[in-house]
Amino acid sequence: MTSSPVPHPSSGGSEGLFQKDRDPSSLHYRPIHSLPDVCPKEPTGEAARGLCEGPSVVADQHRWTVYNSKVNLPAALNDPRLAKRESDFFTKTWGLDFAETEVTPSFYLPNITKEHFGPYLQETAQREKIHERCKNICSNKDELDAVSSITNNHDKSRTELEQVPKIFMKPDFALDDPTTFNAVLPWSHFNSAGGKSSRDMASSRLLQEKLSHYLDVVEVSIARQISLRSEAFFHAMSSQHELQDRLTETARAVAVLRGRTAAIERIMCEGPLRALRQALTRSNCARLHNKLKLMAAVHQSQPTVQLLLSTSEFVGALELIATTKEVLQLELQGIHSFRHLGSQLCEMEKLIDKMMVEDFSMYSRSDLSRSLEDDGQVMEKDRLESLVFGLLRQRKLDFLDIYSDEMILAAKSIVTQSVFDSVSQIEEIDTDIVTKLADQMRLMTFPQWFELLKSVFENFILFLKRIKATLSVVRNVVLEALDSNQKSRLLERAAAVGLTEAPGTPLNQEEAELAYLTHEGLFISDALNDAQLHLGASTGQEQSSTVGPRQALSRMDGCGSDSASGTTESSSSREHAFQPGGAAVSEDMMPSDLELGRVANNIQELLYTASDVSHDRCVKVLMARAKDGSLERLSSAEFVFLSQAVEGFVRDTEKLCCRRSVSLRGALQSQANRFVHRFHEERKTKLSLLLDNERWKQAEVPAEFQDLVNSIADGRITLPERKPQGTEERKPSDYLHIDGQKYAVVGTVLLLIRIFLEYCQCVNDIPSISTDMLTRLSDLLKHFNSRSCQLVLGAGALQVVGLKTITTKNLALASRCLQLVVHYIPVIRAHFETKLTPKQYSVLRHFDHITKDYNDHITEISTKLMAIMDSLFEKVLSKYEVKAPMPSACFRNVCKQMAKMHEALYELLPEEQTQMLFLRINASFKMHLKKQLARLGVHHDGGPQHGLVTVDVAFYTENVQSLRALEKLDLNMAEIWEQKR
Repeated sequence: MTSSPVPHPSSGGSEGLFQKDRDPSSLHYRPIHSLPDVCPKEPTGEAARGLCEGPSVVADQHRWTVYNSKVNLPAALNDPRLAKRESDFFTKTWGLDFAETEVTPSFYLPNITKEHFGPYLQETAQREKIHERCKNICSNKDELDAVSSITNNHDKSRTELEQVPKIFMKPDFALDDPTTFNAVLPWSHFNSAGGKSSRDMASSRLLQEKLSHYLDVVEVSIARQISLRSEAFFHAMSSQHELQDRLTETARAVAVLRGRTAAIERIMCEGPLRALRQALTRSNCARLHNKLKLMAAVHQSQPTVQLLLSTSEFVGALELIATTKEVLQLELQGIHSFRHLGSQLCEMEKLIDKMMVEDFSMYSRSDLSRSLEDDGQVMEKDRLESLVFGLLRQRKLDFLDIYSDEMILAAKSIVTQSVFDSVSQIEEIDTDIVTKLADQMRLMTFPQWFELLKSVFENFILFLKRIKATLSVVRNVVLEALDSNQKSRLLERAAAVGLTEAPGTPLNQEEAELAYLTHEGLFISDALNDAQLHLGASTGQEQSSTVGPRQALSRMDGCGSDSASGTTESSSSREHAFQPGGAAVSEDMMPSDLELGRVANNIQELLYTASDVSHDRCVKVLMARAKDGSLERLSSAEFVFLSQAVEGFVRDTEKLCCRRSVSLRGALQSQANRFVHRFHEERKTKLSLLLDNERWKQAEVPAEFQDLVNSIADGRITLPERKPQGTEERKPSDYLHIDGQKYAVVGTVLLLIRIFLEYCQCVNDIPSISTDMLTRLSDLLKHFNSRSCQLVLGAGALQVVGLKTITTKNLALASRCLQLVVHYIPVIRAHFETKLTPKQYSVLRHFDHITKDYNDHITEISTKLMAIMDSLFEKVLSKYEVKAPMPSACFRNVCKQMAKMHEALYELLPEEQTQMLFLRINASFKMHLKKQLARLGVHHDGGPQHGLVTVDVAFYTENVQSLRALEKLDLNMAEIWEQKR
């Protein structure tokens, strides 16, 4: 038997493909060497040359070699000592007991890491990729042979099994079934005569061989399946044996445990259980004794409640009732003798509710109606605290409505009493005839009424202070109750997490501090005792978990037995009710935190209501006086006094109640609007009268007006105080000096400056009317502009005042007055801007419109002056003739009129305006002269007529430049000649 040729890689193939040699004679065959299982694949080629020589199948075929050794394959597969067949060389050589041990690293060799092979791996990476690609393309021959062998064996065994008839594979196969038996042993093939012929013998032998063959096929298949599943089979068997051993040990341990348990029950349990039963009997007797004592205490609760009610101790009575009811429900439920006590206590509780509401109403009435001159202390503070806590305790959370109603009635009586006190001191008012308060107030003079108003303000401030103090006490009680609820929950949480201690064990530092903080009594020892009673729990004492209510009931019972202790102060009982340890019964009956928070908010709202009621009553006083319009007829100073008083009262109430009430300010604003209307109408009428009587002549400026504009320049937008008479009088000035400029003005403009300062002063005193006052002032300035335009430009002064004509002087003076007003408009705007809010800045646009109107008016006056000279030039130059003598009469007349114009304007207008005006006049003159020269046919040709015109022009230029402030005026007279084309 020869081996197949060994494949060699093709020398020319780049992909590393293996191809078989075509010439088998050229191949060199080497004998096959048998190697141990260490190397599953037999090396070929150059790799096998270094191996030792093994026995040859051909040369050594007549002597015994390792190839003659045989082994039982099922025995090797079914070795129970191995979980799997080992292929390790050392285990095969030295036995199963061989174990690998860790070799201690050498101290002389370096520690080789993966980084040392980095360069080598980088160099061989490309060749490794090519090798892997070749392996994927051409699989190993041995692997292919192994796969094909397994596949062939599997297919062969399946084919052999398919030859076995299906009847042998049925689960219900049984030979005792005739049908099955006939199918397996077909007797029809045999001779029915019963003879044994040679043919029958051959058929039976053939059938026997066929069945034997089927048996061999099945046994081989079974052996193969057993060999494949031998490992799982032996594992299951070993697990079964181990499970049997463990069950035996467990049964033995259970028997030992049962014996020990029986000994423990006999020796250690019977005696202690007997002792526990006796302790339980003693405890039941003690509880029965405590129950009888508790019934005795409950029996005395009703007389104690009546005793507490006789001393108005509502809180103590309510606490005793609540404690008694809880004891009846928890510990004495079903006691026949107490079957009616619960309903009696409920009726008594309803009676106490009515008594507390009535008592609180009486307290509120007496507190609010007492004299305001008393000290600011709260009346009977302890009584108030007791009442408030009792009402809270009973969830009568609407008690503030009672106080609100009494407060409204008290506010009305304050106004009535104040008016009565003021009227009684005025002899001119007969109260028998004038009975209504409003009529009596209207009969007062303003100083008398103003004193009454200030008295009302002062009384209401005292009234609000008293209400605030009372409500502060009520609020403190509510917050105390809220704080007590929170502390109670804190202690309950602490007890729930296991912070309870046995009685007699001292409290640690944290619990002692908590007991001190939550206690509101007089003695620290009581706080510690209460904390221990709340936190302690013991099974060895004569009290159960309900010791809190029983002990509280015992204390109340003790108070009822002693008449002296029954008259305790309400504050002490309230403090006792607040204690978390002693008042655990009332916790469920107290309002929740949310309800207490609402009550606290209602207290603040009640203070706001008090402020609103006070303002509403003051509005009544204000409107009663304003009904006949007397407040509109007040002077500016008087209205300022009224406004300041109202603003002061509003500020005081806001500071006291933290509430911005709007009713009084709204009423004052309404009166301020009427006052502003009258204020504006008076000054507008006054300005109209001044304008109607103005003759538009320059007026002297008194020294006080110069001081006034100087103060404006210094930033004081107010009217100066009137100087006392007798001070030295300074001479008036011809001009008003402002910022280095002279203003020639008329008397009306001086008074206009004072009028708009009055507007600014009024805004300073009454800031709430800033927008209204700004609108009225803008209307006043527009009225001055339009009326002055009608009188001067429209020549209305000819009929109104009786002027003969509107002269250039009148026009220039009106223009200068308008310029003065325009100068002060930005000052007024800046002043009003400081009094407005950013949302109100839009009203400032009125000043922009006014400034534009004034500038347009000033431009119209300048145009009017130009029109006067333009008509003069047109009239005079139309008659101009170029002839001797020179200068001509026409140019003499023009120069004369120019001098008159300059004389009228120079003292009134600044130099810059005068120069600009005369430049425009000169342009008009050149235009008319140019037209006349063109009409006359005079050209710039150097002729006689050109020479005469040049003489006239030189005369005109000399006269114009001789006028003051016009010396450097560039007349540019060359423009009168037409340019040659």
